[in-house]
Amino acid sequence: MEKEIKILAIVLLVSTGFVGCKQSVSQNDDFITVDVTTGYPEKELILQDFMDVEYVALETTDDFLTQGSILDIGEEIILVRNNINDGDIFVYDRSGKAIRKINRLGQGNEEYVSYSFGKVMLDEENSEIFIDDRRRIAVYDLFGNFLRSLPRSQSTNYSKLLNYDREHLICREISIQIDEKSTESQPFAIISKKDGSMVHDIRIRFEQGINTIVMQTGSESMMAVDLFANTNTIIPFRDSWVLLEFSSDTIFRLLPDFSITAFMARTPSVHSRTPEILFLPILLTDRYIFSETFKKEIERVPGFFRKTKLAYDRQEKKTHIYSIINDDYSIQKTLDFSALYSNKTIAFWQKIEAHELIEANEKGELKGKLKELTEELEDDPNPVIMLVKNRK
Repeated sequence: MEKEIKILAIVLLVSTGFVGCKQSVSQNDDFITVDVTTGYPEKELILQDFMDVEYVALETTDDFLTQGSILDIGEEIILVRNNINDGDIFVYDRSGKAIRKINRLGQGNEEYVSYSFGKVMLDEENSEIFIDDRRRIAVYDLFGNFLRSLPRSQSTNYSKLLNYDREHLICREISIQIDEKSTESQPFAIISKKDGSMVHDIRIRFEQGINTIVMQTGSESMMAVDLFANTNTIIPFRDSWVLLEFSSDTIFRLLPDFSITAFMARTPSVHSRTPEILFLPILLTDRYIFSETFKKEIERVPGFFRKTKLAYDRQEKKTHIYSIINDDYSIQKTLDFSALYSNKTIAFWQKIEAHELIEANEKGELKGKLKELTEELEDDPNPVIMLVKNRK
């Protein structure tokens, strides 16, 4: 381990744009090491034992019929869209009451040409909505009025927009022209909400880059999936952000004072095997670090990977292959974190189709507050949103 810590000390270099940044790579009680080749024991976890769960039924009216794809959630507001690119953004309050509908879809200077999860960010503190439509980041107020646009280079793209603080966004920059021989990550960027300028440029260095393209084949065709473009590489955790780079064996935390510290490491090295075994943290809670590992090889079913789901218990300091049970069901109902998203306010959320809840209730499969909510649903309402928060 002493040798590993020495290696960690040279893994991260921060660009000159990150002036005065403090760096720490020393091991402490919070440092985690996960062996991605070990066969860990299995363990069932009850969600309600370590997280607080809230259910929100989205109000249904003639003007508020939505498929319930979540764009972002704040303390007071929920932004929802349909699965198709029709431009509608439904604004609900946290109780599920419909407030208004926004639609600025179009080609004009004050309109957005597209919108999707991760490309729309709610800033409640400033009463603004940020939408990255590939041309630029358009900023609106909560009524859909255009305020300004944040320009950026046409040779780059942002994987996701997240709310860093009152003045800044945090995102991952993706260059259209990628140098496969590069030994440093594409930048994690702190961006001004006022004019879109990059305030800090954070890069992780490594000895050799990993090709993140994985081929998937169906019965008649083959397609390439870019894991980098489809993975959340910036994860909120307490008062910090965890930064993920596939080509590095170490995962780092970006702290509020802009210092960088080593958070966890995987062994053996990602460069030690062919095909590579990739390690991906997906959800961080006060008690558990949930992650996945999978081999970077041709997958036989598009959209699915042969994953190993791992949970590191920060209290017991042990790793298990996990399954999560929702205790608001009287049957064994598991959760798949692969379909869940997190931000600073909510650890993760997931939509549940109302007709599925109604059918489950008729079969006697629900209990507690989920059963009570379902019994008040209409015959064909909007989805129910499950919000899960870290227990204080």
